Amino acid sequence: MPKPRTSTGEKNLIGQRLTDLRNAHNLSQRDLAYKLQLAGYDIDKNVITRIETNKRYVTDIEIKAFSEIFTVSCDFLITGKEEEE
Repeated sequence: MPKPRTSTGEKNLIGQRLTDLRNAHNLSQRDLAYKLQLAGYDIDKNVITRIETNKRYVTDIEIKAFSEIFTVSCDFLITGKEEEE
């Protein structure tokens, strides 16, 4: 059974937002991987590269990790919009 993709054929919804957040925080992919590993997440630079270039699916744990590092909601990573209060 084929895995789902976005309407434009991408494997994840967060790749571009992850790149934008990382650049806004002046972090290299290696720096981000280091921060994630210090926080207890086993995510290396190659995983970040593959997510940002839409060559890899993203797990819920990874979305949670990115949201914690960048202090944004999981919803923001997926949709680009903050949750309504």
